[in-house]
Amino acid sequence: MANGKIQRTSSSVLSAQPFSLGRKLVKQLAELPYYIILGAWSVFTIFTFIWLIYSSFKNNQELFANVWKLPASLHWQNYNTAWVSAQMGTYFLNSVWVVGASIVLTIALSAPASYVLARRTFFGNTGIVTLFIMGMAIPHQLLLVPIFILLNNMHLINTLSGLILVYTAVSLPFTIFLLIGFYKTLPTELEESAAIDGASEFVTFIKIMFPLTLPGIITAAILNFITLWSEYMLALVLINDNAKRTLSLGVYNLKNTMTFTSDWVGMFAGVVILMIPSVIIFVALSEKITSGMTVGATKG
Repeated sequence: MANGKIQRTSSSVLSAQPFSLGRKLVKQLAELPYYIILGAWSVFTIFTFIWLIYSSFKNNQELFANVWKLPASLHWQNYNTAWVSAQMGTYFLNSVWVVGASIVLTIALSAPASYVLARRTFFGNTGIVTLFIMGMAIPHQLLLVPIFILLNNMHLINTLSGLILVYTAVSLPFTIFLLIGFYKTLPTELEESAAIDGASEFVTFIKIMFPLTLPGIITAAILNFITLWSEYMLALVLINDNAKRTLSLGVYNLKNTMTFTSDWVGMFAGVVILMIPSVIIFVALSEKITSGMTVGATKG
């Protein structure tokens, strides 16, 4: 009797295995087109980036003779032309200051705001969070006219300080939304223990809660850097002085200049200067971005 039950159980398990394998195979085949599209896009992106780098070391004769051929020698003067003659060095420093200050100010404002919205219950809490989420969906193009009028009234047009304030404002919704998820994952026992020890809410936030959310803060800082470093539209509208241009505006100006001088390899060098910081940060810290986004999404 027992042997019969064992045989029936074994046969049912064996019959279920082909069915399970079949479902797994069908699922993999259904996902295959997505992998093909993503793989093709990745190959295209990597090839374009590599082609841009080695083209920036050519001279114009080599570029127009054969756009696919590797340079016979490295022409570093292209980068000197872009950095000095096209003032890319000045624009680079402007971008470092504007983006760096914007990220610091964004984190300084969004971290305590996210902590209160995530850990405290009060009237209007949900509505405020909803407003920040709605702010993520507003295109920057719709904000150009009111932002210009506001900064003009504040006498901050054509200033890096005004651009910093604007970059901070447009970065707050996403950063607050991201950090709320991190603060919700922290156990309430931490705050209760700190309160028993006599710590104020400010001390609890600064010494306990804020350090524990550093993965989320680093993730937010990296993503904001990648977005703001190459931002173009807001800087174009708010900055008119050539000496105050950011790097993205400098590359656009370089493109217009090289159109008349036909020094296309110099323009390629300028584009590489713009891209390298974002690529280095993304490659070096991609694991932190992934882990940070995963931790922030585990609160169910």
